[in-house]
Amino acid sequence: MFDWLGFRKGLPLWWSYKLNAAMKEDVEDIFEGIAETRMDILQTWAGEYWDHLDRLLRQMSLNQPIDAAITSNATSSWEGLFAGTRARASDFSELFLLDENHRVLFSTEPRHVGEDYGHGSALAPGLAYSQDQSAGGRKCLFGPYADPRTLTIGPSTSSFHDQMTLLFISPIVRDGRWEGALCGRVPNDVIGDLIQRESGHVYSDSGDNYLFMARPALATHIVPGTALSRSRFEDRTFTHGDNLKDGVSTEFGTVSVKDHTELELVFTDPATGQLHPGVANTIRNGSNLFVEFPGYSDYRHIPVIGKGVTFQLPHSPDLWGMMCEGDLEEVYRIRGIRYTQSKLMMGWLACLGILGAIFAYYLFTIVTPVLSSFIIGGFIFLLGLAMMRALDHKGNKVTVHQMRRLNQFIRINAEGKGDLTQRLDTSSFPNNETRELAKWINNMIDSIEGIMLQVKLASSDVLTNQRALLETTGATAGTTERVSSRVSDMILSIRSQLRDIDIAKDVAGEMRETLHMLEEKASANIGVAQDELVRIGDKMGQIAAHVSETNRSVEAFMETTNEIRGVLRVIEEISSQTHLLALNASIEAAQVGEQGRGFAVVAAEIRKLADHTKQSTEQVHGIVHHIYVNAQQAAKTMAEGTKVVTEGTVLVAAASELLSSSQDHDTLKSRIIDEVVVIMEKIAEVSKQNRIISTEVESNVQDLLGDFVNVRHTSNHVEAITAFLQQLVGQFQLSDARKR
Repeated sequence: MFDWLGFRKGLPLWWSYKLNAAMKEDVEDIFEGIAETRMDILQTWAGEYWDHLDRLLRQMSLNQPIDAAITSNATSSWEGLFAGTRARASDFSELFLLDENHRVLFSTEPRHVGEDYGHGSALAPGLAYSQDQSAGGRKCLFGPYADPRTLTIGPSTSSFHDQMTLLFISPIVRDGRWEGALCGRVPNDVIGDLIQRESGHVYSDSGDNYLFMARPALATHIVPGTALSRSRFEDRTFTHGDNLKDGVSTEFGTVSVKDHTELELVFTDPATGQLHPGVANTIRNGSNLFVEFPGYSDYRHIPVIGKGVTFQLPHSPDLWGMMCEGDLEEVYRIRGIRYTQSKLMMGWLACLGILGAIFAYYLFTIVTPVLSSFIIGGFIFLLGLAMMRALDHKGNKVTVHQMRRLNQFIRINAEGKGDLTQRLDTSSFPNNETRELAKWINNMIDSIEGIMLQVKLASSDVLTNQRALLETTGATAGTTERVSSRVSDMILSIRSQLRDIDIAKDVAGEMRETLHMLEEKASANIGVAQDELVRIGDKMGQIAAHVSETNRSVEAFMETTNEIRGVLRVIEEISSQTHLLALNASIEAAQVGEQGRGFAVVAAEIRKLADHTKQSTEQVHGIVHHIYVNAQQAAKTMAEGTKVVTEGTVLVAAASELLSSSQDHDTLKSRIIDEVVVIMEKIAEVSKQNRIISTEVESNVQDLLGDFVNVRHTSNHVEAITAFLQQLVGQFQLSDARKR
């Protein structure tokens, strides 16, 4: 019946549970709400801080490699941007910039610049995940992990602080290549404050919300069930039980941590050494709700109940779990007003019955029944008055007093002015519904204070940004006015260009008409010239024919001269032979004597005739040679004449072609002029459109100037609203530091 608790421990818990069994559904709703709210807080917070980094990256305008930006002294503007982001995102204790070699180039902590996070460093797994080439670079929420620099830098918003760190890594990717990362350092105790909200705990004596590893994906060295956040029982400020720093004693040993809960504590049941059922079932099922008796043993071996959930924060590869627990004894220890009133009445009724019976026994033996009845009636009446007074004093009066306290506390804050730093002392309330109401009022006031603090911070941020926007709007308005002036000048210039284009179009039209006239005249003259060239060409052809014919006659004459020379050579040979025969005949005649004298005379005459023929032949030969030389000269001259005639013919043909080409060129020029005129007309049309567009631009710029005036008025109005909002928030007294 009492399971692992045993009879001695189990009986009182079982009785409390039975007395408050009607609360089960309320308890379930309480733990469901706590778990859902805390999970939403974590998700929203992480998303908000990613937005801060995204905005900072946009403001940095990294249009060049990081190293080049550092070299070009772009960091002078970064200091203000980083400081502004740190002011808005106060949970960051440091913002820093890494290059592609994982070296710190810029940081809000100057001592950090130059540190190298290469292979084997604490950040190496997170940077490797962010630098994944297949994904082209991706964001990574890395941690928690131990980093001594976090301890050196100091806390951000949490009053608790150690070296446990949560790091936001936002990659800088250019053309698909990882060039570095913008990183934000958050002390891990911040998320402990997010889920604990110490001053708003419903179960202040025991209730604990803590994170643990459910399924590691990046931090594979962390086993499931390992603590990822600070536990209330780690803090030395927790005074309602044992402390993990000092050691929590159980019958199975002492559970303790040396430095911090994160990564040191694994949520196991000391009795079994296995993960305690709440954590184990949450990891197994993704969600676990258990609020019945006998509960389950936690790492302190104390019966607890609650809700467990698993979730992933934005850009965290690991699956986390969260337990929202309360001690079974505290959750069901309530003794309601009805119970206490009934218990008190039962006591008085018991007393009334016993005393009435005793009193009636003695009276019936001493006095008459009638008198006894009157005496007993009076006694019961007096005892009833005493019972009513006791019930009123110990029941109604106490309840009314506590309700007045609650009423007064609520009234002070309900009127819009109050001290939101104060809380009701729940220990001063009886252990009934009034204490539960006081707890929830504290929780509500704590939530309101948190909201008011966020509104206060947001209104300050809005006011700062509004003033910056107003300054930017003023500067932009001035720039727009200058742009408007330049646009007006541009429109005047465009109108002047339109006039020039119209004049150029008219001039181009006149040029076209003039060129058409010149083209017609040139065409007529070129036609006449072409006719004359045709006739000249014909004449040159006739000359060339006559020269060729004369050349052929000279060549024939030269051939005839050569034939005459051949005949002359034959005659010379015949004359030589005749001379030789005459000489032989003279010799023969001399030998004969007188009888041969006549023959000798004939031979002498023949010899003379041969000599004369020889001389004549030589003369004719000289004349023929002279004729041949002159004929050669004539042939040469005729050849040169033929060449000149040929060149003349070529020149005539070239002149004719040139005239034709000139006519074609004139036609081409005319066509080009026509095209120029068409282009000028198109330019004029485009310019007219530009004039219309520029007029519209001028009108739009004027409208923009009007809008800027409206923006200024609106900005002033928003600034007034923000100031009013701050005034409203200022009516409440808030904590100097954010408490969750």
